Amino acid sequence: MPGTRWGFSLPLSGITLAQHRDVLREAERLGYTDAWSLEVDGTDIFTPLAVAACWTERMRLGTAIANTFTRGPATLAQSALAMAEAAPGRFVLGLGSSSETIVRDWNGMAFERPLTRTREVMELVREALSGARVSWSLTTVQMHGFRLSRPVPAPVPIYLAALRPGMLRLAGEIADGVIINWLAPRDVPNVVRVVREAARAAGRDPASIEVVCRIFVCLHEDLDTARALARRQIAAYLNVPVYRKFHEWLGNGPLLQKMWERWDAGDRRGALAAIPDEAVDAFYAVGDAARCRAQVEAYVAAGVDTPLLAFAPAATDLAGQAVESWAMLRALAPSA
Repeated sequence: MPGTRWGFSLPLSGITLAQHRDVLREAERLGYTDAWSLEVDGTDIFTPLAVAACWTERMRLGTAIANTFTRGPATLAQSALAMAEAAPGRFVLGLGSSSETIVRDWNGMAFERPLTRTREVMELVREALSGARVSWSLTTVQMHGFRLSRPVPAPVPIYLAALRPGMLRLAGEIADGVIINWLAPRDVPNVVRVVREAARAAGRDPASIEVVCRIFVCLHEDLDTARALARRQIAAYLNVPVYRKFHEWLGNGPLLQKMWERWDAGDRRGALAAIPDEAVDAFYAVGDAARCRAQVEAYVAAGVDTPLLAFAPAATDLAGQAVESWAMLRALAPSA
């Protein structure tokens, strides 16, 4: 891979999409190479990138991630085509199975066979983006007689979000890159090793697979304040079954077991209190700018090619969030 890139997550907290014009233009001036969108319970995954394509000239734009359950393969291919036209040669389609919460609880869909579903959707989308007419019946999904009516102006790399070995191996076998998140720098080599070994077994160059990692950041001079914000997000994410199983596999059970026990007992406040500083400092970049930058650089040293900074303001009001988001973007820029 070329030299390390430096990206951030869109959209920033407290800042409307219309206001991101100035954010993106400044980010590009500050040396950010990448902006990747995320999709949880706010904006969708593609709209922020569509506006970003209009307001940037060089920045690479990616989805991290587009859900392989809540969108069908034809819809994903159409969205990828639109982004490839809007930002020729600058768009990456990141796919992933998401989680039970988003797929089952929020969208009313069965979260079944995520590995198979993701493999099959990825195969169908890639075939559709080649310009072929696709008629396949697979185990979890089918596409009959679909063909894009407009040519794709440039190849669209497809990356795969992965946590545990099955999905990590799939990334190594067929994806152009892997997207990881919610792990400590010390965990990165173990995760990357699975990807590289799978690539080698598939006859691919292991070094050709880019490692993209979303890193959550709360830059605040008061370390306790930053840690308090991080604890809330850790509890919200790492109690979700797919993330819990991920950290059990990584060997982080001893750090998180007390939180899991209190959460399972319905004691949300107790779960927060049970998260030790060691866990916060392992899975989150918290504190002042120097401390946060050192944590991001630790991920890079451990094997991440492209860190994506996900800024998490400690402010509770939108105006305060906007100020903090912009300040973090500036303070942790490559040129800062």
